[in-house]
This record gives sequence, C-alpha cells and structure tokens, in this order.
Amino acid sequence: MIITAAHITPLVALIAGVLILVMPRFLNLVVAIYLIIVGLMGLNAIYHWVQ
Repeated sequence: MIITAAHITPLVALIAGVLILVMPRFLNLVVAIYLIIVGLMGLNAIYHWVQ
C-alpha cells in the first residue's frame, strides 16, 4: 500500500480536530502544526524532496 498526501491530510485533520476538542487551549499550536505539515506536503508534491 502506498501512502500519499491524499491519505495523510484527512488523518492529520482528524487528529487535530480531536486535540482541539480535548485541549482547546492548544488550538493555535494545532493549527500552526497542521498548516506547516500541509505546506511541506504541498511543496514536496511540487519539488519531490521525499520519494
């Protein structure tokens, strides 16, 4: 099975949503980490840093 960004993005969103529900004080941290991960995956799709 090949895991792609299309598989990882919904999982990260689900984990972030659960963390926000459990610990609402960490909303800024969760959103920042999510945006960084999605941005890096998007850049990887363009520049193919990771095979």
